[in-house]
Amino acid sequence: MIAFIGSVFSPWYRWSGRKEPQNHCCINLVTTGREGRFTMTDRGRSALRQTRDTFEVGPSKLTWTGTELIIDVDEWGALPKLGKLKGRIVLTPAAVTQAELRLTPDAGHTWRPFAPIAKVEVDLAPGHKWTGHGYFDANFGTRALEEDFAFWTWGRFPLKDRTVCFYDATRLDGSKVALAVQINPDGSVREVETPPPLVKMKRTPWFVRRETRCDPGARPKGVFSLLEAPFYSRALMETTIDGEVSVGMHEALDLVRFRQPVLKPMLAVRVPRRAGWTFKD
Repeated sequence: MIAFIGSVFSPWYRWSGRKEPQNHCCINLVTTGREGRFTMTDRGRSALRQTRDTFEVGPSKLTWTGTELIIDVDEWGALPKLGKLKGRIVLTPAAVTQAELRLTPDAGHTWRPFAPIAKVEVDLAPGHKWTGHGYFDANFGTRALEEDFAFWTWGRFPLKDRTVCFYDATRLDGSKVALAVQINPDGSVREVETPPPLVKMKRTPWFVRRETRCDPGARPKGVFSLLEAPFYSRALMETTIDGEVSVGMHEALDLVRFRQPVLKPMLAVRVPRRAGWTFKD
C-alpha cells in the first residue's frame, strides 16, 4: 500500500507538467489471489485533506494515533479486476526511527525509513485477512524519478534480531547508489559500510532485470510475485544475510522504460483520473 501526494507513476500527473502535486493524489493498494485488486485512482486537490495526524485522499484515510498507523480503505479496483476493496489495515511499529538518507547528493531524493520493523493486521473485503510483519517508509523528491535515475532496486529483509534494507541504484549520470542499513528493534539505524555482494536474479516476465544483495556464494530467488509491469516488479524474495535465510519485500524499477511515452496511455487504463470529490463532513 502506497499513499501519494504527486503520484509519481500517474500519467495524468506527467501530462499535467507535474506542477501541482496536491492535484494528483492517490491511495495505491495491491492484493493478490482470486479476489486480488489493483487500486490507483488519481484524485484532484479537492480530495486531499491533511492534519498533523491524518491524511485523507477521497474515501480513504490514514491516521497516526501515536502508537499505530490506522489505514481505512475504501477504493475501487482498476481493470481487469473491477470491484470494491474496503476495510482496515493497522500497522504497529516496534519503534520509529529518526533516520533520513539521501539518494542524491543534493537531497533532491531522500528516503525516510520510519518503521522498518512493524506488526501489520489486514482486514480487507473481499477475502483478505491476515496478521504478519511489515514496514512503513517514505520517499520524498523535488524532481521526477526518471530525471535522476535509470534503474534501482530496493529490498527489506527481516532477520531474527534486526532488519536490513538495501537501496541500489544507477543515476542518469552513471554514478551509483549502494546504500545498506541495519535497523534494530529499538529504532536505532546504522549504515553498513561493506554490504554483501550484489547478485543478479532471473528477469521478470516483462524482462525487467532484478538484483539484490546476499552472502558470497548464496543465490537469491523469487518466492512470490506481487506486481509485474513493463517497467516495475514487486515480489517476495529469499536471500541470505550473515548466514541467515530471510524472505522479504523486493522491488525493481526500470526508469529508462518508464520514460517511454508509449507507456503513459497504457498506464491510464490502470490509473483512472477522478478530479472531483466532496467530503460529506
